[in-house]
Amino acid sequence: MEAPTIIRSRDNTLFKELRKLAQDNTAYRKSGRFWIEGDHLCRAALLRGLTPAIAVVCESFVDKAQKGLLASATKIAIVSDALFEEMSGLESPSHMGFVMELPVDAPMQAGVATVILDRVQDAGNVGSMLRSAAAFGFQQVVALRGTAALWSPKVLRAGMGAHFGLHLYEGVEVMALEALQIPLLVTSSHQGQWIQDLALPFPCAWAMGHEGQGVCQELQDRATLHIRIGQPGGEESLNVAAAAAICLHASTWGRPA
Repeated sequence: MEAPTIIRSRDNTLFKELRKLAQDNTAYRKSGRFWIEGDHLCRAALLRGLTPAIAVVCESFVDKAQKGLLASATKIAIVSDALFEEMSGLESPSHMGFVMELPVDAPMQAGVATVILDRVQDAGNVGSMLRSAAAFGFQQVVALRGTAALWSPKVLRAGMGAHFGLHLYEGVEVMALEALQIPLLVTSSHQGQWIQDLALPFPCAWAMGHEGQGVCQELQDRATLHIRIGQPGGEESLNVAAAAAICLHASTWGRPA
């Protein structure tokens, strides 16, 4: 491992790159790298066998940082406390983070349980659905054009490490979903069969739609099943992340042992 890089100037080239990755939601698309911050996300990446490109730690935290977390990286950058706070995307900076390489592009897998995100805008919702996908055995997530950037810092924080156990695809066109070769299930607040009355197919692809507009008509037209979630409390609709958790759990619960 090379000697640590000490950063005390905001004019430092590496610092500028780190700040952009930490604050710009789509910077990863150009650089091929993404930023994760905090002990939990860093450990989650290591537990999945990933190797950080750069471990970044603030200057006052070097002696307290876990040696294993730092030693896992091929390069270490030590950033002054003031600059780390300026760089961080968190209100309370976590003192350390990793720069990670984006996964190598691969084709979507056929016959694999999938979650489709149709123009879901909120980063918290997207991250929450990635967590549900990982928890309930859905191996890949396909984000159609218009969905929040999957590897943005906000979605990564909301995903709580789920990214590292999933195959993720973004910027996908509806026509490309034919490659999945599994039943497409679409939720609706006003049409379809009640989820509790169905024997759900598995593997399947659940389509979760835009927070205000729902699933687009093109996906509606392609759906194998239209499904409703009962709401005896009388609310008009559910938050999309809550609906996704219910649907994915129902698929897992109904699977043959």
